[in-house]
Amino acid sequence: MGSGSDPEHSPKEGEKQWRCRRSQRRLSRRMTIVMSASRVRLSSRQTNAIKTSKYNTFNFLPLNLFEQFQRIANAYFLILLLLQVIPAISSLSWFTTVVPLVLVLSVTAAKDATDDIRIHLLYSAHVRNTFCFELACRLGCLILMMAHSPLLPDEPCVSSLLSEGEVSCEPPNNRLDRFTGTLTNAGQKYSLDNDKILLRGCTLRNTEWCFGLVLFGGPETKLMQNCGKTTFKRTSIDRLMNVLVLCIFGFLAFMCTILAIGNRIWEQLWGSEFTAFLPRQGGVDAPFSGFLTFWSYVIILNTVVPISLYVSVEVIRLGNSFYIDWDRKMYHAHSDTPAKARTTTLNEELGQIKYVFSDKTGTLTQNIMTFNKCSINGKSYGEVQMNTETVDWSFNPLADHHFSFHDHSLVEALKLESPEVQSFFRLLALCHTVMAEEKIEGELLYQAQSPDEGALVTAARNFGFVFRSRTPESVTIVEMGEQHSYELLAILDFNNVRKRMSVIVRSPEGKLCLYCKGADTMVYERLHQSCTKLMDVTTEHLNEFAGEGLRTLALAYKDLDEEYFSSWKQRHHEASTALEDREDKLDVLYEEIEKDLMLLGATAIEDKLQDGVPQTIEQLAKADIKIWVLTGDKQETAENIGYSCNMLREEMNDIFIVSANNSDDVRQELRSEERTLGNKPKVVRDEEVNGDYGLVINGHSLAYALERSMELLFLRTACLCKTVICCRVTPLQKAQVVELVKKYKQAVTLAIGDGANDVSMIKAAHIGVGISGQEGMQAVLSSDYSFAQFRFLERLLLVHGRWSYLRMCKFLRYFFYKNFTFTFVHFWYGFFCGFSAQLCLDMSYWTAVNHFFVWGSLVMFFTVTFTMYSNGTYLIIPASFPFIGTARNSLNQPNVWLTILLTSILCVLPVVAYRFLLIQLRPTINDKVRQAKAAPPPLAHRVRIRHTSTRRSGYAFSHAAGYGDLVTSNRFLRRPAVTLTTIIHIHYSSKVWGHLEMFLFLKEKHIFWSIKITSN
Repeated sequence: MGSGSDPEHSPKEGEKQWRCRRSQRRLSRRMTIVMSASRVRLSSRQTNAIKTSKYNTFNFLPLNLFEQFQRIANAYFLILLLLQVIPAISSLSWFTTVVPLVLVLSVTAAKDATDDIRIHLLYSAHVRNTFCFELACRLGCLILMMAHSPLLPDEPCVSSLLSEGEVSCEPPNNRLDRFTGTLTNAGQKYSLDNDKILLRGCTLRNTEWCFGLVLFGGPETKLMQNCGKTTFKRTSIDRLMNVLVLCIFGFLAFMCTILAIGNRIWEQLWGSEFTAFLPRQGGVDAPFSGFLTFWSYVIILNTVVPISLYVSVEVIRLGNSFYIDWDRKMYHAHSDTPAKARTTTLNEELGQIKYVFSDKTGTLTQNIMTFNKCSINGKSYGEVQMNTETVDWSFNPLADHHFSFHDHSLVEALKLESPEVQSFFRLLALCHTVMAEEKIEGELLYQAQSPDEGALVTAARNFGFVFRSRTPESVTIVEMGEQHSYELLAILDFNNVRKRMSVIVRSPEGKLCLYCKGADTMVYERLHQSCTKLMDVTTEHLNEFAGEGLRTLALAYKDLDEEYFSSWKQRHHEASTALEDREDKLDVLYEEIEKDLMLLGATAIEDKLQDGVPQTIEQLAKADIKIWVLTGDKQETAENIGYSCNMLREEMNDIFIVSANNSDDVRQELRSEERTLGNKPKVVRDEEVNGDYGLVINGHSLAYALERSMELLFLRTACLCKTVICCRVTPLQKAQVVELVKKYKQAVTLAIGDGANDVSMIKAAHIGVGISGQEGMQAVLSSDYSFAQFRFLERLLLVHGRWSYLRMCKFLRYFFYKNFTFTFVHFWYGFFCGFSAQLCLDMSYWTAVNHFFVWGSLVMFFTVTFTMYSNGTYLIIPASFPFIGTARNSLNQPNVWLTILLTSILCVLPVVAYRFLLIQLRPTINDKVRQAKAAPPPLAHRVRIRHTSTRRSGYAFSHAAGYGDLVTSNRFLRRPAVTLTTIIHIHYSSKVWGHLEMFLFLKEKHIFWSIKITSN
């Protein structure tokens, strides 16, 4: 590796722009990159630019509008706007639809743009100096990387002295656990594997600088290859609203059809009588008038469709998200981590959770590992006696004084130079991938891939075997005060299949040795036959450790022959440089050398439960929420954690263990347990079972249980158990279990985890929760909600989830009631205006009222809620608010409601009395007409008719004095808009007996007079 602290190649801190120009100028040499695995030749002009945002300046408007008009309500109002521009059917101005539609689209677009910008800025905050690297990093470039700076392309570390060469590697893919490639330079071929490649997003540490060769850039990097599209999560309320909107469409069509039929009948029976006053357009008959009326009422009754519903719902969800962010009871002071609602669309779904899928390590436990016990050469160490003081580490100047251990016998055995004890801790100091940083003499800082490795190396450090430093070729440790350097010949790394790691080192005396640590099942299969008795004793100790909830590892070693190792090393080099089937060839070599091992002992690491975990699980169980634990730990450890968390209890009727290694045995075990539970076949629902049961299944059995032919059997059995624990499972199996429940159960699921291995499970569930713990931020960045401790899940679900759901349901009831109330007024008015598609209430009035009540109610709701149920009110005015929740408790008292009723009556009585006296003392024209109509008509006096030759107009003498001035004046017509139909009986004299009906329409601000003249 070309790294170091050469002043010529070490740019000054802070001069980032100069650094990039310098690296681009001096490291302009290029390498030929051949993708032999895919036979694809990539262009060296591939840039490192990536796109993390969904929109850009040019496609935001069309793309966002396309997405918004996929909502049924928005598309409906767009069609409605097109109908309003047709004069024949529209009685409303087009702006009455444009204004609310534009408002809804604008608010939603602003929210989408804000979310997209926030995601883009979040990525930019983690990746600094992006622009400079995008200019300098192209395929085949040699670049200079500085310590503590993020790496943007994928690149292997190579020497700065390379002049010409060739890199052959696999094509771009999304596998993070492997890389296959070779580097050829000056006739020598070097292996490029996963240990020699730095991925985009990593941070360079433990060296000031190094050179790298760019292999993949931009969207071809492994990080971007793994950034698949996140599925869009929708709540049950969203699905319900879509169904309601469709039902409202159907109801709207039904109302418009009724009114259209009424218009056709009315036009056919009485419409001809109005043609003198309201002439029809040419070619418009009764059926066609009914057709036009249908579309006219579609426009008029559009208020029944909730166009502002989506915006109002988003506002409420945003407010509920603020409540989660501001909750002090979900704030973790030790890590300064508040709860965070990373999405605003799933709040009410929190109150509907039925299944919780949880990781164990770091989620239920603290993920802070401490070396607790060990077994060395058949003897167990670490038992804590009563009143035993911790070990004094003063004999070791390099010890970590935060480390505590109570068994003094182990220190005594170490001081007596027991060879087994020394080999045990020598293995812990050598067999790892930990990096040591020593900025001050004697103060070591270990950086480990996992907390387990850090705890083991720290334990070896305190017991006198101090890991000091490493290079690619050596490991330096201090053994009981003496420094030794071991030549590092090979690292047989850990993976999920091997479940063990080994190192081959040469001691200062020239002795070759292989040290191995891993899962006890894997190590035991490779032990020498002479270790049978020691293996039995160690197994008993391992069972004791696992019974206490400790994480265990087995340790073994093997002395190697020089001649054999030389041959094996040559074959290992050939396999590591192969481009085809490299992993399979290496596995064969690893199996060959990792056999006939000698057992040294076992370690036990404690991972304590987080605070409040048992109480939280108990409360969630009372809420009928089922918790499934999906963990990669061994079965005994998972069972013990289950008992510690009160998930498994001694009083349970039975705990089923499924641990078969083939499909037939797994099927038989599941069927046996199904008969015990008494479940009916082909039924996938939660049934009542007489008693509490638990289910524990390991990864091997789960792989068979998740097969298509057996998944329903497994699901039926698991759903009838109070607790399900899946141990030794892979990240893919976690996601498969969640998908299985989502597929066959009508239930809302939640997944909670803290590590990268939980990301697939978090994305698969309806709601994902990330724990910001010791394993980085991968789970948090992929989650919908995040906080620091598992115990906060209780408040998130049972408080915020329930309240959000109740608030949303109350709002929807109010919203639909408001819209239907206003719409039915126009529907009912259609029966009194001849189905003429006239407005009963002016649209400007409706728009003002709608906005006032919608936004005003939201503001008042959140204001009152925040005021009455917040700690701030009590702290500001403790005398007026002696305790939180006073308002709710007061409204539960009957005397309060009686007081409200009496107060309302007393407030209304003066208004009613005033209106009554006003009608009696100062009646209006309408009041007089109403009183005259209510009074019985006087008896008619028959008058003798004179036969004269002069005809007089009956209409001229049909009015009393003063009505002509009233009709022609503007005083009456300036009154507020009303719809009034009044029948006035007038007696007149005429030569001809009969009945004459005459209608006078004065249309001004929707005033209609119908005057009926009757002769007697």
